[in-house]
Amino acid sequence: MQPYFIPYAGYFRLFAASDLFVIYDCVQFARRGWVHRNRLVDRSGTERWLTLPLQKAPRDVLIRDLRFAPDAAALFARRLRPFRLPEAADVGGILAALNDVRGTPVDYIVRLLEEIVAYLGLPWRAIRSSALDLPPALRGQARILEIARRLGARRYLNAPGGRSLYDAAAFEEAGVELRFLPDYAGPTASILTRLMDEDRDALARDIRGWVRGSLSPEGRGMG
Repeated sequence: MQPYFIPYAGYFRLFAASDLFVIYDCVQFARRGWVHRNRLVDRSGTERWLTLPLQKAPRDVLIRDLRFAPDAAALFARRLRPFRLPEAADVGGILAALNDVRGTPVDYIVRLLEEIVAYLGLPWRAIRSSALDLPPALRGQARILEIARRLGARRYLNAPGGRSLYDAAAFEEAGVELRFLPDYAGPTASILTRLMDEDRDALARDIRGWVRGSLSPEGRGMG
């Protein structure tokens, strides 16, 4: 999965369900996606966008090649000011990571994801796809299958939104079982929003509850 900025709880099910989470950072950055932005509730109760301050880049820039604007830390501090944030003492590590705008955007997002995963008591076993030095010509399903081959994977687990992207027969031919998480019926708000009002253990149970016993293989005709 691409590295998303403080994503919704459903995203974290992949950490709970996988032996290895591949941070998919070697593909083109989608400017209307969730890598660099999310919606949070401000102090007036209105939901609005919080966007990371990125340096201008070519339209075809890869996620791994994104960079912060020169004054990103100060810019982000100003952008963050209007929003409500969790106040409990045990989320201090998450808030510190949220405010620690340094390195590349991928470095930053990965640190933040790792803090949230640790807070929820989920396993952190992750690598970046950019470390595999994949051929640029490989795209889409072929790129995923090459990642699986290089890592010796026998099963590929994806979010439910990926059902329309992949062909189970092609995966079977490559010796990889294709599976998807079930649709997530919980709140789609950023995990940071939910941390303000929900108990940590209850939130972790919610995430794990949408994983345990619910992984079923897709049929051969699914694409």
